[in-house]
Amino acid sequence: MKGTRQMSSWKWRMFLAILNEKWDEFSSGKSVVHYYCSFSSLCRTTSQNKQMSNRSAISEFLLLAFADTRELQLLHFGLFLGIYLAALLGNGLILTAVACDHRLHTPMDFFLLNLTLLDLGCISTTLPKAMANVLWDTRAISYQGCAAQVFFFLFFIAAEYFTLTVMSYDRYVAICKPLHYGSLVGSRACAQMAAAAWGSGFLHAVLHTATTFSLPLCQGNAVDQFFCEIPQILKLSCSGSDYLKEVRLLVVSACLAFGCFVFIFFSYVLIFRAVLRMPSEQGRHKAFSTCLPHLAVVSLFVSTAMFAHLKPPFISSPSLDMVVSFLYSVVPPALNPLIYSMRNQDLKEAVKKLFAHMLL
Repeated sequence: MKGTRQMSSWKWRMFLAILNEKWDEFSSGKSVVHYYCSFSSLCRTTSQNKQMSNRSAISEFLLLAFADTRELQLLHFGLFLGIYLAALLGNGLILTAVACDHRLHTPMDFFLLNLTLLDLGCISTTLPKAMANVLWDTRAISYQGCAAQVFFFLFFIAAEYFTLTVMSYDRYVAICKPLHYGSLVGSRACAQMAAAAWGSGFLHAVLHTATTFSLPLCQGNAVDQFFCEIPQILKLSCSGSDYLKEVRLLVVSACLAFGCFVFIFFSYVLIFRAVLRMPSEQGRHKAFSTCLPHLAVVSLFVSTAMFAHLKPPFISSPSLDMVVSFLYSVVPPALNPLIYSMRNQDLKEAVKKLFAHMLL
């Protein structure tokens, strides 16, 4: 009992000693300064976060105008309307011809059908909004509309590039391994490859859109492009870590795109080597006629996209960037039907029959 009391007395003396030491620190002002500095830092951090939240609360973006004068704006509207109607007509005719003519139910025509749908989606994502802004003399696009435009444009453009890669594989098997064509590129394999292209485009669009629009924006709301594009939106960001996250994702996408380009390139190296070895001139002509349209579409798509994103910074300007983006986002969907119909005799005949049926 006596030992227990001594132990309690010892604990009590230790507690008083510690309390006295803390009181000395407090009375000397060190703890007050320490607590004040911690509180001030917390207040500054909270204030900065609130300020960043306020700065990133953007309700709309301002797109780049094509012209300043009303006359030039109406001229641009007429040009865009003509291009859009031509794209709708050309791609619509190919869709109808492939769907209705049994001679065009081949794997290559199936992929052409997918490419046509993607072209329609791609040009319909950017051009109608640009025409509406020109017609109503405005530059505004809502935050949600900008996010939707980025998502659908990335979805269609990525799925189109993957589809072009799959089409190069189809041409390689058809020319270099014709005896195995039915087993390697059957209806089930075609459906799986098309689904993979569309699914990859969807995943690509979701990742980039979610990452880009999670960034806090504090550099204004003016986008130096006629449609919402990720590189232009990244210029408005004020968060270094999140910015680098999207940049890393863009690097991964660029590596994937380069891998598809290498696959297409070596596929055509093998295709041309096999074609040049054919003894028949008629066989070489037929092989070239089936490959050249696809090669022309790939060249147009890749060259304009590469120039848009890999051009030197010293030649960059808002007007030049707008023209180059117009070339790779609008021109290929409008020209692809013309390119494919020039060398495909069955497609030509199907379109002629379709025209004749429409006129009667």
